[in-house]
Amino acid sequence: MENSPIQPDAIIAGECIGLLNALREPAADLIFADPPFNIGYKYDCYEDRKAYDEYFDWTSQWMRACAEKALKPAGSFWIAIGDEYAAEVRIIARRLGLNLRNWVIWHYTFGQATKLKFARSHAHLFYFTKDARKFTFNDTAVRMPSARQTTYADRRANPAGKLPDDVWSFSRVCGTFNERVDWHPCQMPEKVLERIIKVSSSDGDVVLDPFSGSGTTCCTAARLKRRYIGIEISENYVECSRQRLADTLAGRRPTTDISENPEALRHKRAVGKKSESDPNIRVRKSHTESDAATC
Repeated sequence: MENSPIQPDAIIAGECIGLLNALREPAADLIFADPPFNIGYKYDCYEDRKAYDEYFDWTSQWMRACAEKALKPAGSFWIAIGDEYAAEVRIIARRLGLNLRNWVIWHYTFGQATKLKFARSHAHLFYFTKDARKFTFNDTAVRMPSARQTTYADRRANPAGKLPDDVWSFSRVCGTFNERVDWHPCQMPEKVLERIIKVSSSDGDVVLDPFSGSGTTCCTAARLKRRYIGIEISENYVECSRQRLADTLAGRRPTTDISENPEALRHKRAVGKKSESDPNIRVRKSHTESDAATC
């Protein structure tokens, strides 16, 4: 990666397809991509409402750049996407020769209210590897208590717990959470990235996010002692996410303790004020107090 504009431990401004295609050698042990879903979100310098063929072609281009130019031979490739293009992502990955290990459903427990259809409360997390047999999978890092342990007192239970199922229940990042930023419209929870990074990479590995956005991937990777590369087309988001990263590493921005079963913490939540039992919950700023153009 010498003389490359892409270097570890940096969040850089630029368009990911061109930057990744310019790589002379693979840079990433793990790629996590959370691209615009093409559903009309308002970003500061990207039009999130493309024609179907245009969006499909663009998705094919950035996935190819990630899989063929950026991902190391034993690397893992995770993609977050909504219902509208989940099937297309699977088709493109098949054409690229990627190996599907899991199609995870993230049930985010805080869906948007609807009147004419069932409220959506999930997103798709595709887990691919470049090689069918050689990849990192740190199962002990993400094991959790099983029902055999917590409910049935079954002596056959593995004392290390069980691997999570392929349906993950984590809250979205609510406006009352400390990790919520006011300058980006779409933010992944650090707990989701924490699980992905722990299981699919090891200390010192390079984690790449081609759509860095609010900086969640880079912040979580750095916190977990991984090296990170964030690519973001918006210079404003780059500047703000660099500040978020600095605050995270300095301990000025704690994560929010969201359990695998959020209802277990329901009694700790306080509406409209800080919860005395959970200091990570904060008062949400009003629109007059926030400024999307600053950080």
